[in-house]
Amino acid sequence: VWTNQFDNTANKQAHVETTGPEIWNQTGLIKPGGMVVEGTAGNTGIGLAHMCKALGYKCVIYMPNTQSQEKVDALTVLGAEVRQVPAVPFDNPDNYNHQARRYAETLDNAVWTNQFDNTANKQAHVETTGPEIWNQTDGKVDAVTFGTGTGGTLAGVGTFLKSKNPNIKVVLADPQGSVLYNYFTNGALQRSEGSSITEGIGQGRVTENLKGSPVDYAVLVKDIEAVEMTFKLLHDEGFFVGASSGLNVAAAVQVAKDLGPGHFIVTCLCDSGQRYYARLYNRKWMEGKGLLSAIPEHYRSSLH
Repeated sequence: VWTNQFDNTANKQAHVETTGPEIWNQTGLIKPGGMVVEGTAGNTGIGLAHMCKALGYKCVIYMPNTQSQEKVDALTVLGAEVRQVPAVPFDNPDNYNHQARRYAETLDNAVWTNQFDNTANKQAHVETTGPEIWNQTDGKVDAVTFGTGTGGTLAGVGTFLKSKNPNIKVVLADPQGSVLYNYFTNGALQRSEGSSITEGIGQGRVTENLKGSPVDYAVLVKDIEAVEMTFKLLHDEGFFVGASSGLNVAAAVQVAKDLGPGHFIVTCLCDSGQRYYARLYNRKWMEGKGLLSAIPEHYRSSLH
């Protein structure tokens, strides 16, 4: 299981999407003191806000009003202006991504980083995460599996690892309510049943980052499986993570069963539990979602 210091892989894509003032200034995309605008469920925005704070850029984040307050608070602390908007599908002109793009287009010194369809996102993981996994496993990895939002992590890591060993399996882990499991299983952009409490993963379309990616197959992970694994990671392994990480590890277990004993499966702990403390770790909230029963009784001591 792979993790990083900022608790989510979105910070790597944020780094390459922004690239730094030298690239922005060379291309004339943005000048010193300019503004970075993005539509995000939170984690990419947090990565961008870190960089803007360090590099002297302003940061405006559009995000659905369904996301955790902890992510909004983190963005605010980092100096970003957060604009929460109603959660609507991508084909609606008021989708948070479209609002971010339109706002950036009205400004003279601003850039919309476009995480979903800016393939610098995928390239970030070709250049960094993929080699990290290959080197740290001494090339002995047999499969990788990640949940996808933009698709950049899975596509980039998969592209790099397949270039080193085409026999490595690349498996997309999908939450309930997303179209990607059905798309990679039977070619249909059809949502699986239900909706998910996970944030920032699952999709209603195939992004530019995900198009042409070397996905071998997909696994569907239900919320009850992701939640149980999230609390298992906390109590048995000491990892305080969010449900997206629980989903990733649950998917890795499925892939391990598919491949059988003796195989090396890699996934990622991609989010911190602190960003979901008021939801995932709240007894009343989980009861309201019908998911309290997914947490084994002996793990419920960590609920508040």
